[in-house]
Amino acid sequence: MKNHSLILLTLLAMILVLSACGPATSNDPANPTPSIETPTATQPAESPEPQATPTEAVAFVATVNGEGIRQTSFEASLAQLQTALETYPDLVGSDETPEEVVIAELVNRTLLAQAAREAGFTADLQMTVEKMAALIEQAGGNEAFKDWLGDNGYTLESFSYEVPLEMEAAWQRDQIAAGVPDQVEQVRARQILFYDPFQATRAKDQLDAGFAFETIAQNNDPDNLGYLDWFPRGVLLFPELEEVAFSLAPGQYSDVIETDAGSHILYVYEKGMHPLSTEARMILEEQAVADWLASQRAAADIQIMLP
Repeated sequence: MKNHSLILLTLLAMILVLSACGPATSNDPANPTPSIETPTATQPAESPEPQATPTEAVAFVATVNGEGIRQTSFEASLAQLQTALETYPDLVGSDETPEEVVIAELVNRTLLAQAAREAGFTADLQMTVEKMAALIEQAGGNEAFKDWLGDNGYTLESFSYEVPLEMEAAWQRDQIAAGVPDQVEQVRARQILFYDPFQATRAKDQLDAGFAFETIAQNNDPDNLGYLDWFPRGVLLFPELEEVAFSLAPGQYSDVIETDAGSHILYVYEKGMHPLSTEARMILEEQAVADWLASQRAAADIQIMLP
């Protein structure tokens, strides 16, 4: 917490100083230089004795291993989620609330950031200032950036606190994802999906009678939609299909497998070590991060102060 407080204070000071040290626009009208307007202080004739300025208390909604999660972070994230729910209502499950989803994500971010610092990566002042400058440029300048901050529930101060946390969490995610190997054991298979269990049973009887799988597949899936290509464990929607696929030898077909989608028959073409596809790698990376977070949450001291 001390590290991020120092970054925040220094960052804000630098932004204010830099914005006050030049004209509001650059010499190139096509590329205006963003600036943040700041009020000009008037020096009194006689300086009073220095007075201690009370520091505004920071409110927290949770702590993770003693590190606080700010209420400003929670409120901004909750507002963003509630806006997104208007278009994507399935973002929150029926057994959870938006508040629970947000606090879980903020706990995850804190755990990731803490691990990054323990590993030696800290989003320092230079990195944070550069990131802020890049975000301002991407937004289209200071005014557009201020509008974006307001639309997303942030002030300049509260968002400046978010930036290093996000950078540290992203770094740790990358480290976890990098642990996924380039190639793993995989199966190249095809399935035939039936919505009528009777048709699935009849197809299985035909296979048992000696009909070629490709013939049965062509009759029931002429568009080849059931071709699964190579896939590792952990990527299919139904784990029971994976379990059967990896239990079969090349050239074997399965019994009828019932899932919520219908009745399946699988056929395995090949099995062995194979490079991951881009899609499969993304799924395994996400799963690796989820598994890491689950183990970290189980061992962490997490205190939630929400009502």
